[in-house]
Amino acid sequence: MKEEKRKGARSIKDIPAVILEQLNKGEIETANLVEWLAVNQTKLLENVLKESDRMEYLEPILTDIRNLKKQTVNTINEAIGTGLLTESILNKDIDIFSIISKHKSDLVRCWSAYVIGKNPELTIEEVLEQIKFLSADKHFGVREISWLAVRSSIIKNLEKSLEILLSWTSSEDENIRRFATESIRPRGVWCEHIEQLKKEPELGLKILNALKSDPSKYVQDSVGNWLNDASKTRPDFVKDLCEKWKTESPTKETLYIVKKALRTIEK
Repeated sequence: MKEEKRKGARSIKDIPAVILEQLNKGEIETANLVEWLAVNQTKLLENVLKESDRMEYLEPILTDIRNLKKQTVNTINEAIGTGLLTESILNKDIDIFSIISKHKSDLVRCWSAYVIGKNPELTIEEVLEQIKFLSADKHFGVREISWLAVRSSIIKNLEKSLEILLSWTSSEDENIRRFATESIRPRGVWCEHIEQLKKEPELGLKILNALKSDPSKYVQDSVGNWLNDASKTRPDFVKDLCEKWKTESPTKETLYIVKKALRTIEK
């Protein structure tokens, strides 16, 4: 059986010990959300640092994790990624990013997203250019963390980000096209809201129009969710746009997006 088709357990207690050990060693990717939640990232970090002969990075990063107000998979993931960025700067380590961004483990690749997203030396153009390959990662978890890791940079540089992301809507890769909307959802999930887009969703109109009839359901869901977010503060904008789309682009793809967009308004 090919590894990428491995089915994950339905609950953490059902994960075979041998699979959990491989996950914690970074030898395989997580197969589903259950496995994602089960990985011991501190063990995984120790194994990655041992393999790469960087054990001196471990204790400072573990201290950062212990100091977290709330320890979740995502907060620990961010703390490790940020810690690796700090250690790479302190130690003038130019190789660690390459090691983790190409790692077999999806959670390790997620750390590299924060190495990009938390680097204050990068311009927004550099941030988005560097995160692009992670936004196209084959693993669902890496794709989600890729936009979460750079969202604060996008918010601080919204106008320029929207301009750059518009060009991503013409990518042949559905994952890159999906990033263009998912990363700028007005409300998003488990992330900071973008207040400007909640008030002025018109700012995202070019991106939305470019994807209104996208062939990928993955992209359609993101566009529909974007508009559903916006409907909670600007129902007028969403209703008017959906009516316009139904007339100008009555494809099954657009109609699917419209239905998803209007689900809160039509409750």
